[in-house]
Formats: sequence, structure tokens, C-alpha cells
Amino acid sequence: MKNLWIVLLSLLLFHGCGNQDESVIKVDLDIKEQVIFEEETDVINYAYLPQYSHTISYTRHHAIIKYLRKQTGLNIRQIFPDTFDQHMKMVGQKKIDISFSNPFIYVNIAHQYNAKAIARIVEVKGRDKFRGQIICRMDNSSIQNISDCRNKRWIAVDSTSAGGYLYPLGHFIDHGITKNDFKEIAFAPGPGGKREKVILSVYAGKYDIGTIREGSLDVMSDKIDINQIKIVSMTDSYPGWVYAAREGLEEKKVEKIKQAFEKLDFNNKYHHKILEAANFIKVIPSKDSDFDSVRALALRVGLSLEE
Repeated sequence: MKNLWIVLLSLLLFHGCGNQDESVIKVDLDIKEQVIFEEETDVINYAYLPQYSHTISYTRHHAIIKYLRKQTGLNIRQIFPDTFDQHMKMVGQKKIDISFSNPFIYVNIAHQYNAKAIARIVEVKGRDKFRGQIICRMDNSSIQNISDCRNKRWIAVDSTSAGGYLYPLGHFIDHGITKNDFKEIAFAPGPGGKREKVILSVYAGKYDIGTIREGSLDVMSDKIDINQIKIVSMTDSYPGWVYAAREGLEEKKVEKIKQAFEKLDFNNKYHHKILEAANFIKVIPSKDSDFDSVRALALRVGLSLEE
């Protein structure tokens, strides 16, 4: 009886394996085929210098990208360099076609890679210039004015930041304070979000003073109590943020983009939302010579343009 059950079970298992008439397909795992994804053609890469996190960069500018696509008919997309240095190099490599950057980055990419200014922004308070700020903790009683910044630990945004380093450095020098007068000068580490990192470092007491561009504190108002941050001093005003086209970008495309920028009207309901998200009210024409004062400042404080 036991042997009979074994025979029956074997027959059931054999039957469950399928139809014996079916052909067996052999799979050779040694044969590989490369899958190739076609890249988009005629893409124009638009990049916002990573002063803030990539999330903020996207939030502020994705509506502008959509607007530019619609107005120009061009295939424009936003990309996200991790650092200021990477942003500049990508312009030189023609991986960034339209750069939105601070004026010091602009004079660098103009010098190195022949990028050309095509437009600059007017900020929400109607200014086409901006200033740097020197900040410390409100409860830091040892720092009451700019002279008190001597022998302190200073964190700046980046060595190529305008409002976060160049403008404050010039301001310090104007007040008789040189780089050698600081206990330490550090730059915000890592990719993106550099202004937030400066503010957080000062807020946490890791550094005595920080330098940022005006308006940066507002971005942090939902993360920290910005009333605990004191503005020690403000720099002079210099030209504002600039749009630049890389060398070799087709002139017809550049013209379409310039014209689209110039059509933006803060009083237009649709445009208002776009500009408000980006934190400016207007885009005006610009040319390279608008930034000669930035070049002169860099020369005066001993910051050579990157080679």
C-alpha cells in the first residue's frame, strides 16, 4: 500500500509540471544587451546658483521655467548644481545655458568662459541692487558694532559669494579690518543651502559672526527665531542678481528668452504669482559693464577672478 501511494504521488507531481509536449526555452545568462535611453535634444539648461537648498531653488523658479517654455517655445528645464564652483564649471562645459547668479559669480564666468549678461532682476522693494549683512546672536554682548568683529570667528557663505563674502570683506577693509584680524574665517560646507547654514551656525553659537545677503533671514523665519539674530552692519549696495547666457548659445534663442523676461508684468495676475514666488518684481535688460563696480571691488580686496 505504501508503495502504491508513492507511485500515485509521483504521477501527480509529474503531471503538474506541465505539458510534456511544450518545448523547453533555454536562457543564456551570459548574453547581455545594453539598454540605451535617448537624451532629449535642444534642451536649454537653466540653473539657479545654489545659495539656498535645491527645494527652495525649485520652489522659487519652477513657475518661471514653465512661463519661459510657453513664451519661447523652447525646451527649457531647471537643473541643480550642488556648489558655486560646480555651477561655474558647468557654464564652461556648456552644461548650463542660462545662469542665474550673484554678480561676483557672473564676473567670474564672464572672465573665464565668455558668458554674457542678458538681464538682471529688480527685487521686491524696487531695488536692482543689494547689500551684504554681518550678523551675530542677539545675546552676544561682545559684538555691538563692526569694530567688535576683530578676533572673532567668521563664517561666510562661499569664497565666490557676493553678499555673503565679497561685499562684507570690502566693508571690513573699509573699516580697517583685514582677513588677518579674524580668529577664523570659514565657509558654509556641503552642497546647497549655504545661507541657511551660515545663519544656523551663528544661531547655534558655533561662529561669532556670519555674513549673508540681505533678505536671507526671511527664508529662515519658519525654522528659527530670527529675533535672536542681530544685524551688526550692512555693506554698500552693488548690482543685483543677473541672468547670463553661456558662450555659443544661439542668439535667436537668447533673444526669445530676453523678450520673455521683459514681458513679465507684476500687475498681471498670472505674472504676479510667478514673480512673487521668485522674490522679485521685474526683470530688466542688462549688459556686462553693469558689473564693473563688482570687478573693481574684487580687485580692491585682493580677490582675483577664478582661472
